[in-house]
Amino acid sequence: MIEIPGPSSPRWRKSSYSGLENDCVEIADGFPGIVPVRDSKTPHGPAVALTSTTWAAFVASLKAGHFPPSH
Repeated sequence: MIEIPGPSSPRWRKSSYSGLENDCVEIADGFPGIVPVRDSKTPHGPAVALTSTTWAAFVASLKAGHFPPSH
């Protein structure tokens, strides 16, 4: 598990595209240069910290359809 740097607890948010199911990732804003990411189904579980560049590349790959749907 990582320690998210900062003076207070992260404010987690999930995509507005996630729908009613709780099957998505959440990210926290406000950490320059990193994007904390966690599984919304286990909010007290571990989180990972990705560089902003890595997060942007991941999102671009999703938008481009490089990952098949899990349904």
